[in-house]
Amino acid sequence: MRNTKKYTRGFYLPDGFIGKSYIESPPIWCSVDLRDGNQSLVVPMSLSQKLEFFAFLVGLGFKEIEVGFPAASDTEFDFCRALIERDLIPDDVTIQVLTQSREGIIKRTCEAIRGAKNAIVHFYNSTSKAQRELVFCKSKREIIDLAVEGAKIVRELGDFRYQYSPESFSATEPEFALEICNAVIDVLQPSRDKKLIINLPGTVEVSMPHVYAAQVAYMCENLSRRDSVIVSLHPHNDRGCAVADAEMGLLAGAQRIEGTLFGNGERTGNADIITLALNMYSQGVEPNLELNNIPEIVAVYERLTGMDVHSRHPYCGELVFAAFSGSHQDAIAKAQSLCTQAELRPGDNSDDKSHWRVPYLPVDPTDLGRVYDSDVIRINSQSGKGGVGYILGRSGVELPARMRESVGYAVKGISDKLGYKELCPDEVYNAFCAAFVNIKAPLELNENIKFKQEVGAITATVTLNGNVVTGSGNGRLDAVSDAIREFLGVKFNITFYSEHSMDTGSAALAMSYIEITDSVGKSHWGAGLHTDIITSSALALVSAINRGGLS
Repeated sequence: MRNTKKYTRGFYLPDGFIGKSYIESPPIWCSVDLRDGNQSLVVPMSLSQKLEFFAFLVGLGFKEIEVGFPAASDTEFDFCRALIERDLIPDDVTIQVLTQSREGIIKRTCEAIRGAKNAIVHFYNSTSKAQRELVFCKSKREIIDLAVEGAKIVRELGDFRYQYSPESFSATEPEFALEICNAVIDVLQPSRDKKLIINLPGTVEVSMPHVYAAQVAYMCENLSRRDSVIVSLHPHNDRGCAVADAEMGLLAGAQRIEGTLFGNGERTGNADIITLALNMYSQGVEPNLELNNIPEIVAVYERLTGMDVHSRHPYCGELVFAAFSGSHQDAIAKAQSLCTQAELRPGDNSDDKSHWRVPYLPVDPTDLGRVYDSDVIRINSQSGKGGVGYILGRSGVELPARMRESVGYAVKGISDKLGYKELCPDEVYNAFCAAFVNIKAPLELNENIKFKQEVGAITATVTLNGNVVTGSGNGRLDAVSDAIREFLGVKFNITFYSEHSMDTGSAALAMSYIEITDSVGKSHWGAGLHTDIITSSALALVSAINRGGLS
């Protein structure tokens, strides 16, 4: 994504943790969407869908992709053959296939990847006490023999890369997990040039993340030929902590992560690679994945899998950057405005002021392809003056700070009347205009105003409700207000005035804002919109009078 300079590097842990104190670089990513993710779908993807999904993953930057369990079905086998025979695998991408540590299944699996330029044979057998005693009814020695025999078979069948998983590692005694992994290492004899992947799956998440991390740290410290082994993690999400398991496991020494986009997978799912990658990004670590158009990624994923990405899914959900709360909106709008004015975004140096530091937004939504107008400041009955002012500002309305509270309450009132409905930017603008701009009743001003320069004063001739009246003052707006006071027989003072152009060109519209106070000191606001600035000001004055009930 390449914008990490705006973020502060982090992931720090207290002193005493066994492992690294922070994540300096991303892991090797391996997507298992086409195997673990696909097998968990109510309706698994078709061959054509899987081919499209594979290309999609390649486009996101994945260099290792588990493409299936070829021995499980003809569909899985045919998918592998299609990728290879149609030459759809880029030279820098490695496909991975899964097989149990059983001879017949291993042979069928290796047949499926025959001719592949780069392939990993991922073999496994379950190692937990419950699996050994209740499912396989085998001793520890017999379980080790299964793994060793599988290692010998894959070594004989082809010059592939190899990966071994002690399935249910998270529920396996650490000493036994180490013993069986080292037995496999002794058979395959990995080297620095041809490393073996030892994958440590949280097949079922059975503990808090720091416990899993301690298990990973133990393995990293005690595995044979450690410099010839890549330690990989495959956390599941049964306790809702798969991302935390992955992060803690990386700190404990792991180098590779297997997971899925958005965490799809068996039961509660796998580690969510996008969340994990963007967590790193938010701390200044480049994840080396192309995640700068999250809306498009979500759309493709939902179309191909039939799954829905929750509206509150981290970083990716429709509402995750949305600020409805007034205080949140105000903080975001102010911080964004100040950063933009000071040219502090995105930041190209190490000074803290160059880093992204907008409250309530962990990353800049625009880095992920999100849009401020529709994705960040959202308006409903819970919104505040800052959010309303921000949205109106995107429409060219530069609300005076003193006016924002009145406008905020008026716009929120519209949402209340519509059943607390969210208002889109056009609806916010229309609500503002309906409540404040060019209000023509009960007092109506004819826009054809005539002025005459007198000695020491200006005379204004205006038509109010069909009646021609005059007034004088030291300026044109003052003369118009004098005529209105005379016509209505009321007292008011103009306490604030400002104006600006809404666009450019000779026919540009001018927006004026006026605050008046009545005879008891109560404030009333109005706005006027017209091509002539003086007429715009007069319309704003009449709007304030009508809104205040002075006419």
